[in-house]
Amino acid sequence: MKSLRLLFFYLVVTVSVKRSVEICSLHSEKLKLFCLEDKQPVCLVCRDSQQHENHKFRPIGEVVSSYKEELNTALKSLQGKLKHKENIKGTIENIVLHIKSQADHTEHQIKQQFEKLHQFLRDEEEATITALREEEEQRKRMMKEKLEGINRHISALSHTIKDTEEMMKDNDVFLTPECSSRVQISQPDPQRPSGAFIQVPRYLGNLPFRVWKKMQDIVQHTPVILDPNTANPFLVLSDDLTSVRYSEDNQPLPDNPERFDSYPCVLGSEGFNSGTHCWDVEVKESRYWSLGVTTASKQRKGWKFLYTDVWSVWYDPFQFVSVFQPNTTFPVKQKLERVRVYLDYDGGTVSFSDPVTNTHLHTFTTSFTDTVFPFFGSIFHLRILPLISQ
Repeated sequence: MKSLRLLFFYLVVTVSVKRSVEICSLHSEKLKLFCLEDKQPVCLVCRDSQQHENHKFRPIGEVVSSYKEELNTALKSLQGKLKHKENIKGTIENIVLHIKSQADHTEHQIKQQFEKLHQFLRDEEEATITALREEEEQRKRMMKEKLEGINRHISALSHTIKDTEEMMKDNDVFLTPECSSRVQISQPDPQRPSGAFIQVPRYLGNLPFRVWKKMQDIVQHTPVILDPNTANPFLVLSDDLTSVRYSEDNQPLPDNPERFDSYPCVLGSEGFNSGTHCWDVEVKESRYWSLGVTTASKQRKGWKFLYTDVWSVWYDPFQFVSVFQPNTTFPVKQKLERVRVYLDYDGGTVSFSDPVTNTHLHTFTTSFTDTVFPFFGSIFHLRILPLISQ
């Protein structure tokens, strides 16, 4: 605002200089002076008038000269502010484009994930109905066999009845022992079939629960998910946000406050301010890595990020240790396949171990007062392992 006021004042003075050859409308004298209080050109008679009593005056040319240098400084300040606002405008425009890109990509991934679930449900539906139809055919075949047996019994019995009726017409034949024995021949009565019906509870009983239990075999739960809004532009995250790899190409990502601009790292999407938390990270494909936790308020710009409020273990075969602080990071010398991070927020500890050999690596002890986020730094590849595989 000061710069704007100064610019306005200078414009008034400049205009006054141009008008200095003009005549005072009150006294018909040339306008040669400038009233510093009223910020207007005046003539010599105006200077001595009651209207400008005790006012300070300067020659118009002198006023312009004295304020020109100050105005130049103010102008540079305004130009700097304009450039800064234009940069912010460009950043916001890039953010709008990135938001659109994020939304489109996320929608595509959502549809893919739900399509997998839909396909699983369709497969389960088809398998369940197929099993139902197979049982239906099996039980219908069983009933058909029983029906054929009963039909044979009925046919035999019908013939016996017919023969008996014919013999009864002949009195002499009726009295023979053969006739009596044929009438007494009988077959056992067929039993009503039990357990013949379809076992409906086998298909409908707790159907959603049984499908959900099966679904657990195809879904995985990863305890920590990466936050792409914090990833350094040289890092590429997987579509499921569980792995990260280093790229030689700098991605055109907005330089938002949450994003790391110098150190190749990314944070977990969820912060912790209580309780215990554990996650395993596969590091075997990375020749350099750093794992741990850092505070939510930690500055994410520049290399000084590593100096405080970072509790991590790191592996570097070239042992470039100059940028690390011994109280916040711990070097791991052996090549590992996995690293387990165990955070006890309330207890104030962050522990690291090798889950393959069950070997303890290091434990930091501190007092957490801020929310902490899982921290991952890498060149090459890191992957957070799902709980199902631990």
